Amino acid sequence: MRDVPVPLADFDYRLPEERIAQEPCFPRDASRLFVLDRRSGRRAHRIFRDLPDLLTPADLLVLNDTRVLPARVRGRKLTGGTLEFLFVRPLGDSWEALCNGARELRDGMEIHFGGEATGKVAGRKDEGVILKFPPGTDVEEMLNLRGEVPLPPYIRRVRGDPRGERDPEQYQTVYARARGAVAAPTAGLHFTAELFRRLEQRGIRWTSLTLHVGPGTFLPVRTPDARHHRLHSERFALPPETARRVAETKRGGGRVVAVGTTVARVLEHVARQGELKASEGECDLYVLPGHVFRCVDSLITNFHLPQSTLLLFTAAFAGREGILDAYREAMERGYRFTSYGDAMLLL
Repeated sequence: MRDVPVPLADFDYRLPEERIAQEPCFPRDASRLFVLDRRSGRRAHRIFRDLPDLLTPADLLVLNDTRVLPARVRGRKLTGGTLEFLFVRPLGDSWEALCNGARELRDGMEIHFGGEATGKVAGRKDEGVILKFPPGTDVEEMLNLRGEVPLPPYIRRVRGDPRGERDPEQYQTVYARARGAVAAPTAGLHFTAELFRRLEQRGIRWTSLTLHVGPGTFLPVRTPDARHHRLHSERFALPPETARRVAETKRGGGRVVAVGTTVARVLEHVARQGELKASEGECDLYVLPGHVFRCVDSLITNFHLPQSTLLLFTAAFAGREGILDAYREAMERGYRFTSYGDAMLLL
């Protein structure tokens, strides 16, 4: 932990509710792009589909290919009451899950999720519970049949909202592959197949890693000194080919462009061990202002909530004053904020 306090109040700003995007742009790459050179302070206002014009063939885009599970599902107690669960991650024949009524649950209680899927409460983990299922239970299939996409709490949906029918596709990157996240790596939501075609035409390369975004991304920081907030670890995998291409880009003088804070966290987590090499495990890196970035040269990210860990991360990369001043300008110019909102390119 760094020695200098990080007052959470220093990362506050006023975000009117109407600036929180409730649905994405269509097409995805029509979203706006705020370009900020963090060293010179120069700014430009572009469209996301302009990205190929802002990069060079020496640069390397690094994507997070995690796929969001339909992890929000209702379960019924044997007494008849229903509870909503968020399935976070598998643990052998058990699953870690959050529940909006966890205090009602006792070890040994059975929860029925429909079909043959009945879980038994088998303990606690952090703010959630462990649900143990009989051998052979296909929990992911149950989620596919009965689960819903776990949207962030600031994206409002009411029963019958037609936007809700589009969320399972829209709250997923076009390159999502590895199932396991409960939140989307939202910086990647702006990419389209056509944009990748144009990047390829310009000779701009990309590669991918996996970080399964967990529920901690939704949790507010509640400590006045941000250093004392506990950031949950998340599962990651950095493939050998990705590690090799990142290392080659660094040696060749190109920029490693992280598409989202999730990618940047993994690269910085591995880089702090020394040589960047293939690895997998749990990423517990908590990036605060003062962090020395060893791997990431540029960052694509969305506009984040006040006093959030994501805003702290962005401020660590581009400086608190620079980011908050850019946010003020974005507000004046009508940019859309948070997961379904517009993007920034921090150079």
